[in-house]
Amino acid sequence: MVTRLQKAGHDCVVFDMSEAAMDKSVQGGSTKTSSIEDMVSKLQAPRAIWLMVPAAIVEKEVQLLKTLLSEGDIVIDGGNSYYIDDLRRSAELAPSGIEYVDVGTSGGVWGAERGYCLMIGGSDKAVTYLDPIFKSLAPGKGDIETTAGRPAGKGTAEEGYLHCGPVGAGHFVKMVHNGIEYGMMAAYAEGFNILHAANIGKKEGGKIDAETTPLRNPEHYMYDIPLPEVAEVWRRGSVVSSWLLDLTAIALLESPDLADYGGRVSDSGEGRWTLLAAIDEGVPVDVLSASVFSRFSSRGEATYANKLLSAMRFQFGGHKEGK
Repeated sequence: MVTRLQKAGHDCVVFDMSEAAMDKSVQGGSTKTSSIEDMVSKLQAPRAIWLMVPAAIVEKEVQLLKTLLSEGDIVIDGGNSYYIDDLRRSAELAPSGIEYVDVGTSGGVWGAERGYCLMIGGSDKAVTYLDPIFKSLAPGKGDIETTAGRPAGKGTAEEGYLHCGPVGAGHFVKMVHNGIEYGMMAAYAEGFNILHAANIGKKEGGKIDAETTPLRNPEHYMYDIPLPEVAEVWRRGSVVSSWLLDLTAIALLESPDLADYGGRVSDSGEGRWTLLAAIDEGVPVDVLSASVFSRFSSRGEATYANKLLSAMRFQFGGHKEGK
């Protein structure tokens, strides 16, 4: 992100726990510092501090900045914080005249090249002041056509960034964005898993026992489907094409059998928070909730329940575990 800002002509003062990260920024023209305190001292007022750290670290950094900043300064949280925490932090900083802006940032490691989709929450005054920064980080209109029927030049959304509302609104929108992302990823993963198993008829050895449902028609599942090629063809003209599918195609090309991956899928909070908001709003989210729970299963959180299911089957029917 700093690299992108530097290329747009912004002067950046940086601090990072990684010396290598700071050294790279210095090569692009940034000013390197030794601590948060040193960073703040080297910035000219009004100071804009952009935090890009895990949600669990934000609180500590905001509390430190509260003691270092002055009226008119701005704290920007560009990570994946819970929007309810934004509301509290903003209220805590307000008596000192310090503005708080939450920026949901999407783009991942490709953002330096592609630009970052930004979902912004904060006061009109602070967001307007920071507009040059947002414009530099965002991808811009590029070659994406304006939606048919949309008035030309309406707002900044078609530039890749949007002031979604007051404090918390940016992270609220990003929270739901990531909840949708969970669902999309799960749909791709499950679909490709069906394709992956399309040759199961070739593997059935005629085994029949009381613990295994037999494959009724093995001849229906004799396909060795080239998954990397399926991902590639779906990228072109398909209604399920997307950037996530582009990345899936890259992953399958690099590792067709996915031997480089263990299948443990983390969740950094946004999916859970999306479910909490849906419950409060009384909105059904069948797909999104299933995708969150599937991530728990991927980490072995269903193992105890599965063992208990197996134990119950043995108790009522003497069923032994099959393979």
